[in-house]
Amino acid sequence: MQNVNTETLLIVFVALTGAAVLLQSFVLLALFFSVRKAAKAIQEEMAELRGIVQPVAKETREFLARVGPQVEAVTKDVAEMVHGLRAQSVELQVSTTEILERVRRQTSRMDTMFTGVLDTVDRATAVVSQAVTIPLRQISGIAAFLRAAIDTLRSGGRAPRAQATHSAADRDLFV
Repeated sequence: MQNVNTETLLIVFVALTGAAVLLQSFVLLALFFSVRKAAKAIQEEMAELRGIVQPVAKETREFLARVGPQVEAVTKDVAEMVHGLRAQSVELQVSTTEILERVRRQTSRMDTMFTGVLDTVDRATAVVSQAVTIPLRQISGIAAFLRAAIDTLRSGGRAPRAQATHSAADRDLFV
């Protein structure tokens, strides 16, 4: 009986293994059908998406084909404009430097001229002042002499009194 029991157990294990393999094949078959169904759904979605994306891609290509040369032309024009502005700014800088140099030279020249004129006016003023002051002093001296001589003659030969130049109240003041 021990053989029978072992054989029975072996048959039971083989039957269970067969049932498990059969169950596994049913699960794999169900998985196959669900994957096939999902693949079919994905293919339909892809076909629908292609139907939407392809016209958009075509319109985009056409748009870029139409606009591409215009964008290139605008880019070229902007590059030329920037180059022209750069050249003009260099010319403007050169002109500005030249003008400032001329203004500096003219300012220096005007300064020299005004300095010369003012020096000449100063010298002329000194000469005129000297030409007028010296004769006035001489005339003043002669007038003082004449006054003193007349005062002496009027007073009858007495020496004139010295006039006080300071008062008694000014004694403590110093200037």
